Amino acid sequence: MQRKAYVPGVAALLAVLLAGCTGGSGDDDGTTDPKPGESATTPTAAQPGKYRTLPEPCAAVSHGTLDSLLPGIKQVTDEEQREKAYEGTATQTYDTDRKVGCRWKAQSTGATDHLLVDFERVVSYDNAVSDDDRATDIYLKSETAADLPEPVASSESSESSESPDSSESPESSSGGSGSPSDDSGSGSGSGASSSASESGSGDESSSATPSDDSTPTALQPRTLDDLGDEAFLDDALSSSRQRTVTVVFRTSNVVVTIQYDEQPATTTDVPSSKDMQDRARKLASQLAGTFND
Repeated sequence: MQRKAYVPGVAALLAVLLAGCTGGSGDDDGTTDPKPGESATTPTAAQPGKYRTLPEPCAAVSHGTLDSLLPGIKQVTDEEQREKAYEGTATQTYDTDRKVGCRWKAQSTGATDHLLVDFERVVSYDNAVSDDDRATDIYLKSETAADLPEPVASSESSESSESPDSSESPESSSGGSGSPSDDSGSGSGSGASSSASESGSGDESSSATPSDDSTPTALQPRTLDDLGDEAFLDDALSSSRQRTVTVVFRTSNVVVTIQYDEQPATTTDVPSSKDMQDRARKLASQLAGTFND
């Protein structure tokens, strides 16, 4: 009987000893405190861009707008060929989520017109740099390459635009109906010159003409305040009288480039700077509006 009473006593003693050995681990919930000098919070990543997709480029320009920029389309008598001209040709791209574009071409009796629309969605892979900041860098590179002239005082601008000579001289229309008297050229045109070769039209050299000095200030290459987050317009007239108007603007993390050029059938005609700029800016405003919808 004593042996039977002794065994339960030993078991109770062992249970107490085991409880003492394991008692220190009861508060361990699997988490570890940060090491000295380390922050317990994760650094905040830079803000992602507003846009995650891009428009379908060849469907981004309406038929009516194409009729305005490329008058030769309406002169195509074959319905199938005219519809093909409206459809445009997509530019080559390796990532349609990041960069897409479309080209159109039309030849009228007086000129050949080209239009290029390009969309680039910028994504920053640096957590310290936002998508918008990266897009700004890309935009500024384009603006720097355009080598825009320094802005002229507003008083000089008004004197130039309101001079009797400019008011009495009729504006020639785009689409091959320009006149030799409309020789309003551009300032630098270096950005437009580099992209003119992509459109495959006319003389690729973009040299200033002697009459460029009399170009109204309002038509000089310049930055634009009413388009996207930031924008500029370039206007170049080549020695063969091909005019190239380029508009580039940024909206959040998307950079949009419009290149519009016209080569007259004869070198005695000069495409209207004002008409081409107005049409290019109108298209730019329409495209900017699609991103706000």
